[in-house]
Amino acid sequence: MPRLKSMTIALLATAMAVPAGSVAFADGELNLYSSRHYDTDERLYSDFEEMTGITINRIEGNADELLARMEAEGANSPADVLLTVDTSRLERAKQMGLLQSIESDTLEMRIPSYLQDEENQWFGFSQRARILFYDRNDVENPPQSYADLADPQYEGMVCIRSGTNVYSQTIMAALIEHLGEEEARAWAEGVVANFARSPQGGDTDQLRGIVSGECDIAMSNTYYFARAIRKDVDGVSNSLDMFGWVFPNQDSTGAHMNLSGGGVAANAPNLDNAVRFLEYLASDQAQQYFSAGNDEYPAVPGVAISPSVAALGFFKPDDLDASAIAANVPAAQQIFNEVGWE
Repeated sequence: MPRLKSMTIALLATAMAVPAGSVAFADGELNLYSSRHYDTDERLYSDFEEMTGITINRIEGNADELLARMEAEGANSPADVLLTVDTSRLERAKQMGLLQSIESDTLEMRIPSYLQDEENQWFGFSQRARILFYDRNDVENPPQSYADLADPQYEGMVCIRSGTNVYSQTIMAALIEHLGEEEARAWAEGVVANFARSPQGGDTDQLRGIVSGECDIAMSNTYYFARAIRKDVDGVSNSLDMFGWVFPNQDSTGAHMNLSGGGVAANAPNLDNAVRFLEYLASDQAQQYFSAGNDEYPAVPGVAISPSVAALGFFKPDDLDASAIAANVPAAQQIFNEVGWE
């Protein structure tokens, strides 16, 4: 099983960089509505402004608040670009008529088709793998797949987030697509039976649950643990050696990926600048910032990942179409409600 001390990042040197699309200099403004709340994104914005002469005006909040604001503003909305951290919110924005289709050869070429909307209304720019962590001191046979998490042998051992959380909803939505609703419901029932405690807190809290002994197995996005490798995270960084981790489903579908992305607002007053900004987010420079600054996986193939991310090891990701996942989120929430996954 993976151990932090035995990991190697030698493969970083072999990562092939893909030439970035050029960003032409253009004066003007860009009104960005963003639910990304990471200080490291400041470098993304300042570099774009320096390269293009375009001033970024930011409105920040959680995704639901931003969608409601854009809907209320209607045709008079100043929003040019919406950035958010999960597929379901991007798809909801599309269904609400808040985004528009765009034409961009750069985005078509650089972003894999399964990470973009089929009508080019939104694109993924960074990813996080949703994997399983466990206490190496207590768990001799950790689960190797998402299905294993429902195995009765892990009764009373699992810490996981609430069914109302988007990360839980999207993994469930992916399982619905892979397995069908009936089998996915049976899986959810099995996981609920294995809860060590009622779902609570964020992903870092699930990792802290392993350290405290409340649980032996937890599901978390990779970037929370990679962050604890790169810098001090209270309740996690001082206990890294006790963690083992599994990238699930390596013999089948691959590890589930959560997507962060964006699209151009339906009534964007600065349309050309909005498209330029999305194209910039797909550049090698910006893609490397996503990894080095926020411990995420780039969406563009071939872009080197940061040492903290590489320390987790290399793996097979699930390339399930993001639009299919988003479409199953309502069914996922219904199943959670029915099986008592609070």
